[in-house]
Amino acid sequence: QVQLAESGGGLVQAGGSLILSCVASGSILSINHMGWYRQAPGEQRELVARISSVDITNYADSVKGRFTISRLNAKNTVYLQMNSLKPEDTAVYYCNADIRTWSRVTLSFWGQGTQVTVSS
Repeated sequence: QVQLAESGGGLVQAGGSLILSCVASGSILSINHMGWYRQAPGEQRELVARISSVDITNYADSVKGRFTISRLNAKNTVYLQMNSLKPEDTAVYYCNADIRTWSRVTLSFWGQGTQVTVSS
């Protein structure tokens, strides 16, 4: 079993900052990509940022220059630093990770989501 546990969401005013964290635990051999996705009401889930096992990153155009993704491999943790937040960043943010398990199968796992609300 593998679990992803997110934390750090909340309510913030426009222009403010938040840091999201996601810790992977369980039957983990190795972790490949880790990333953050978000889903606003009535919208499809979309990629926010993604980071490879060797720290290659990619971002949605809408967050470039404002958000920074990073990871701490020793703690199976991925972070999302969100600055200059806008009301349109309001969404449920989901952590995702491609994990090679003890069964030697690589699967994609999701966290339960954390709400980020940006007030204008």
